[in-house]
Amino acid sequence: MTVLKNIKQELANFRLRLLAAAAFVLFCLTLLLLRLIYLQIWQHDNLFERGESNRVSVVPIVPNRGLIKDRNGVVLASNYSAYTLEVTPSKVPELEASIDALALVVDIAPRDRRRLKRLMEESRSFESFPIRTKLSDAEVARFTAQRYRFPGVDIKARLFRNYPLGEVGSHLLGYIGRINQAEKKAMQDWEDEDIANYRGTEYIGKLGLEQSYERQLHGITGFEQVETSASGRAVRRLANRPPTPGNTLVLSIDIRLQALVEEMFKDRRGALVAIDPRNGEVLAFVSKPTFDPNLFVDGIDVESWRDLNESIDKPLLNRALRGTYPPGSTFKPFMAMAALNSGKRSPATLINDPGFFMFGGHRFGSPENERGGIMDMRRAIVESSNVYFYSLANEMGVDLIHQQLGPFGFGRRTGIDVEGEVTGDLPSTEWKRRRFKKPEQQKWYAGETISLGIGQGYNNFTMLQMASALSTLISGGQRYQPRLVREVEDVVKHEHLKTVNLAQEPLSLQAQQVSVITEALYGVTQEGTSRQAFIGANYKSGGKTGTAQAVSLRAGEKYNASKVEEHKRDHSLYVAFAPVEAPTIALAVIVENAGFGSTSAAPIARRVFDYLLLGQYPSEEDIALTQLGRSTAPVGKPRSAALVLLPGTPAAIAAASGASR
Repeated sequence: MTVLKNIKQELANFRLRLLAAAAFVLFCLTLLLLRLIYLQIWQHDNLFERGESNRVSVVPIVPNRGLIKDRNGVVLASNYSAYTLEVTPSKVPELEASIDALALVVDIAPRDRRRLKRLMEESRSFESFPIRTKLSDAEVARFTAQRYRFPGVDIKARLFRNYPLGEVGSHLLGYIGRINQAEKKAMQDWEDEDIANYRGTEYIGKLGLEQSYERQLHGITGFEQVETSASGRAVRRLANRPPTPGNTLVLSIDIRLQALVEEMFKDRRGALVAIDPRNGEVLAFVSKPTFDPNLFVDGIDVESWRDLNESIDKPLLNRALRGTYPPGSTFKPFMAMAALNSGKRSPATLINDPGFFMFGGHRFGSPENERGGIMDMRRAIVESSNVYFYSLANEMGVDLIHQQLGPFGFGRRTGIDVEGEVTGDLPSTEWKRRRFKKPEQQKWYAGETISLGIGQGYNNFTMLQMASALSTLISGGQRYQPRLVREVEDVVKHEHLKTVNLAQEPLSLQAQQVSVITEALYGVTQEGTSRQAFIGANYKSGGKTGTAQAVSLRAGEKYNASKVEEHKRDHSLYVAFAPVEAPTIALAVIVENAGFGSTSAAPIARRVFDYLLLGQYPSEEDIALTQLGRSTAPVGKPRSAALVLLPGTPAAIAAASGASR
């Protein structure tokens, strides 16, 4: 039976469905239109920038790092360009397999693999890391021909730091190295402008002047705007701003003098600091042994690092800046000045020196070669009387000694323009309370004061502090903050910006009292402990030898150098200035574990004065004897540096610089 449909009802349903479908389509079109309006109007700038970034890349251009020169224009740190093979681990499917394949094209040593592994552990995986540096032209050509085989691997031209004189002056120059994660984290606290300036920079100063003057040496980063293909390859350059090279540092250091002193130390450990007392400029800043900073530029290998870090000689320790030593008898002139300034003693006060000093039932002795007898201040300094200064320390007390000698810079940072300086120790009762935790250790005992008078006990200073203090004393109290950098050259503006010679508030020393001390120090070179080292000198100098204990002796124990391990023998020290009439140099030198100051340290000071005041180098024979600690006055006739052209010698440096003193 045929069922008749309600035609009208069916038609109404159809129209309803059609209307619903049309409404749905209209709704969707409205959404699309609104989305289009949103993207085209509200999001236009943002999307345009993102679209351009897919096509245009902004590449930072790292500037040439500034040069470092000595006072005579000798280049101590420079740059050179070389090709580097770099890998981005996040873009390499199978890293080890790719490296194995690369090794068939370019020589990759095991140390290169270890370095890459270390860098990957220290940084994020999407960064680019060098796997081989300083590629030859042949290696570059071989890789370029097969580059398609190695996704995520590319060749880049990079600037490398170079220290042309190798180990000479390494502690004052420092070195650069790859930025580590701790340094990157610290950079986050920088100003936005500084952070932007370091985009693309992978190496910064890590030590010495390279670290302290990082901002001046770095320069201003440039950029290059390039159009890239879908594969990320540069197609054409759209715009660029060239980088501004870093400024050049001109040091107060005379690198020929620096090299001469380092050569005279040879394999011995120690330090020497020479300062111009007229302005605080540092003329020599020696720490031995040295190291080659070029080892660190490309990432030091494990073996070299182990040799440097585990050596008993501690070649990475900057002894001039961070090495603290008891000053021994070189402290006596300062004690005498403190006595005069405080009124505790006059130059004419007489003290009997029987060869020992008794205090609290303890016998404080003197070296067996001391003559003893009746001592005034001058004779006590010239003959280095221990008893005179034992008794002086007892009369003054530790707090008065601290009060009088603290302003000379003992136990304080000098403020030199390189990071890492230590304070040293100039003891006082308050110092001891802060230094120790146990109550019984915090108490100051009167017997501890006695040895302070001869530069032993808790006294510990750097050679920088000793040289700076001597500079203050001989200049009548005028104090300067020591400086290694003499001026900064702006390579763009060609301006020479002199560094400020920071004159500090002078000490109120009486000229007559200063004259007493300086005349006594002159006497040391004429009739005292350093007279042999200064025989025949064509200038007047003053100085004071010192022999300081490296380790303490047990009660009743006698010191015998031949029966003591080399690293436990006494240190050899000398502080000196010249010329006496108008000093232009003050220095402090220590030769570790080398015995008497007159035999090892004083001869080095003599050669420094000969170089600076007479323009002379010692003979090769004299240098050899000085290295052995057997030289006194110079052997033979000193000769010009230009006549000695052995590679690596100070003379070769002088000849290379085109100047001869």
